[in-house]
Amino acid sequence: MTLVVQACGDAFAGARALLRRVAGQLVGGILFASAAVVSAAPVPGPPEIKAASWLLKDHHSGHVIAEQNPDLRVEPASLTKILTAYVVFAELQAGKIALDDQVLISKKAWQMPGSRMFIEVDTRVSVTDLIKGVAIQSGNDASVALAEHVAGDESAFSDLMNQYAQRLGLENSHFVNASGLPDPEHYTTARDMARLASAMIRDFPEGYKIHAQKEFVFNDITQRNRNTLLWQDPSVDGLKTGHTEAAGYCLVVSSLRDDMRLVSVIMGADSERTRARYSGALLAYGFRFFETHKLYGAASPVRDVRVWKGERESVALGLGEDLFVTVPRGQYQRLDPKMEVDAHMRAPLNKGDVRGQLLVDFDGKLIAQRPLMVLESVEEGNLWRKASDSVRLWFE
Repeated sequence: MTLVVQACGDAFAGARALLRRVAGQLVGGILFASAAVVSAAPVPGPPEIKAASWLLKDHHSGHVIAEQNPDLRVEPASLTKILTAYVVFAELQAGKIALDDQVLISKKAWQMPGSRMFIEVDTRVSVTDLIKGVAIQSGNDASVALAEHVAGDESAFSDLMNQYAQRLGLENSHFVNASGLPDPEHYTTARDMARLASAMIRDFPEGYKIHAQKEFVFNDITQRNRNTLLWQDPSVDGLKTGHTEAAGYCLVVSSLRDDMRLVSVIMGADSERTRARYSGALLAYGFRFFETHKLYGAASPVRDVRVWKGERESVALGLGEDLFVTVPRGQYQRLDPKMEVDAHMRAPLNKGDVRGQLLVDFDGKLIAQRPLMVLESVEEGNLWRKASDSVRLWFE
């Protein structure tokens, strides 16, 4: 038997307490609490963006606010370097390389065309400086040098890139080099780039911070970060630009305002100026007309439920990760959370067991669904407890 609890009220900030209060009134079956009627403020369509494809999403909730051709296969150009940096950070975290490693610069790295860090052949450069050369200066030479240091050569490194891409759910991407130079088999989508940007922010926050650095001096040469929004908008703290003749002008940007983080992706704009302008317009639209809220924290109790035949009579259920939702601004009260749990939950229960679902509706549409897990193991009770509960269950 599944027990459904639906809760909403004048202030969603008290959702967890309200859910518990409603649950405490239940004896069995289904109970629905009526929703407060909230007048919907109008939300306009997104800005007009003249690019091959683009996407705007909330980083924490994953909600896509607006998009156009997000799954169109396109060339990533130097946006590739986001994944190059991600792989390097992962290898650093695993202890396979170190920041103070001195990398011997090969002739291939030194000869790379396009944007460069200006490293010299047969010299040694630290991994730290090469990372800055990739993230800030968009150096193709630095990308190849890091690839060779991590995997021996660029081909082996591209295999690593594709393995990480698969793990991250970049379903429509394939990479054959570390720099983003054009190749028919080197491609991605706006959606995959947004996923990759969120993975970088989530998994390597310290590494991500490097992308906010406005300039880097190496070999007595000062180069400015090509992400011009770093100067125009103080809330922007990353991420990466890209450009080739075939790819057009591309930009992945992230911005944080009042604990709400947005990620925008522009693929195939017609100039450096327009890619920045479009990105700024998307960010302004997202922050102006939408808001994101953390409803429940990871491993925090969402609801206590009855346990039969256990050493104790109740156990807390919660989520394995934080739950964020994004809704039109001013319409927080239209959220309607509910839970589906087993009304006759029997011991033993192991920590992490999934014993229900948390569902969040907005205007009748499901916008979030997460498994409810047992937060603490419950062993079987003694013979008296099991016999007593067996009788109670029989009457129920």
